[in-house]
Amino acid sequence: MTQKTYEACEPQHLAFLGLGVMGFHMAGHLAQAGHHVTVYNRNAAKAKAWLEQFKGVAAATPREAAAQAQIVFCCVGNDDDLRAVTLGSDGAFAGMQKGSYFVDNTTASAQVARELYQHAKSMAVGFLDAPVSGGEAGAKNGVLTVMVGGDQADFDAVKPAGMAFARAFTRIGESGAGQLAKMVNQICIAGLVQGLSEGINFGMQAGLDMKLVLDVISKGAAQSWQMENRGKTMVDDQFNFGFAVDWMRKDLSLCLDEARRNGAPLPVIALVDQFYRDVQRMGGGRFDTSSLIKRLRDNAS
Repeated sequence: MTQKTYEACEPQHLAFLGLGVMGFHMAGHLAQAGHHVTVYNRNAAKAKAWLEQFKGVAAATPREAAAQAQIVFCCVGNDDDLRAVTLGSDGAFAGMQKGSYFVDNTTASAQVARELYQHAKSMAVGFLDAPVSGGEAGAKNGVLTVMVGGDQADFDAVKPAGMAFARAFTRIGESGAGQLAKMVNQICIAGLVQGLSEGINFGMQAGLDMKLVLDVISKGAAQSWQMENRGKTMVDDQFNFGFAVDWMRKDLSLCLDEARRNGAPLPVIALVDQFYRDVQRMGGGRFDTSSLIKRLRDNAS
């Protein structure tokens, strides 16, 4: 984990639920910032591994992890996983104190965010949907972008702690707005990566030195984070890092479901989602999302 300078913040009792690719590092930054962190993970071995690197304690259930926490952070897989760690007799909500806060960093649906917001509010607990962008590297370095939906007072209360793993922690609007903003983020990325894949593949088929071409065009209007960080690895056929295709398909399914509800046409995203399905069928479910170019190369060969 990269060293980060943490903003001065009163140490708090925090919980973190879910120590996956993102949560492991996010919880680590909270501990390194001086907070008292209790972690929970469905696979206890992951919690044990976290304790070998960071100062804190592990709990056997989400309820136990949340019992003394002023803020509970959570980063799990999907809507069902989120309900599993919040609801029920062993869920975090059963252990949370009145006046505490639940911050959900999972990329989930706006519907589940609003559902859990109402449930938490009935218990006098604050709930914020706060999905993140920046990938594993952003989590490791503590420079994630966090898009937040929920009440302003709750946002103000949790932001100082959340900045331990973020470079931007921004309230977008009411409950669900954070998840909707994350959907916009994924829509923009998916279309861009497909265009970048087609451009690089076109240049390679034309016999161009594509690393040189990328150096040149990245200084002009075509420049993007994806070009700067993934362009040359796409040329080199390297995809063993970053944000996995399986995760992107999960996120795009949320976008397409929401679009069916709000009437927004997503023709490019519907197509790119199917292209990612092709990559999965090629055995690339864990490849980085930039592996869209692999589909073009395989079809050309």
